[in-house]
Amino acid sequence: MLPLIVLAIAVPIVAAFALVGPEAGLAVGAIAATVILVLAARARFDEPIEVAAPPGDRFTMLVVVTSPLEDPVQAGAVAEIAAAGTRATRRDPDRGPDVLVLAPATNTAVAHWLSDLRQARFDAQRRLTLTLATLATANVQARGEVGDSDTVQAVEDTLRTFPAQEVVFVTAHDHDGDVRQVRRRLDRPVRVLAADPVPAAPQRSA
Repeated sequence: MLPLIVLAIAVPIVAAFALVGPEAGLAVGAIAATVILVLAARARFDEPIEVAAPPGDRFTMLVVVTSPLEDPVQAGAVAEIAAAGTRATRRDPDRGPDVLVLAPATNTAVAHWLSDLRQARFDAQRRLTLTLATLATANVQARGEVGDSDTVQAVEDTLRTFPAQEVVFVTAHDHDGDVRQVRRRLDRPVRVLAADPVPAAPQRSA
């Protein structure tokens, strides 16, 4: 494919130089460079995500929170997923599942380019604290860590050392692309719990 790509780029540029002139050749070259950059930006890297070898006696689960888990119902759902995984893998139920909560330090575009991660890491730590507290109300014993600003990279980095047998995202719809990419590259279940706000209790009229 590489020779064909080189020809597809070089032939129009040479033709423009020869038939029209230097200005046309430079213009065609600029267009070709732009096309290459756009294609490179849209390229999908589908290499499988490597996961550490799982332990033999516990079910392991990674919970990725791009939004804080504050709903007790969702915490109960996480507890049920962990319990079901323990039963399905026939792990020792007395030891309980090993649950790790990952909070990517998602950042704004401007702060990212300025390499300013202070606010992003503060927000991720707050998200992590709220999630761990809510999971505790559902008797889910979990630990947590802050990850990379890129959600997919954070998951990939974590799974190299944490042998999750299942991944659960607590996320809003603006991270659907991240979930799809992880599902495409990971050889184990990936679930999603929508991070919808907890509805307020209705006010009683006097």
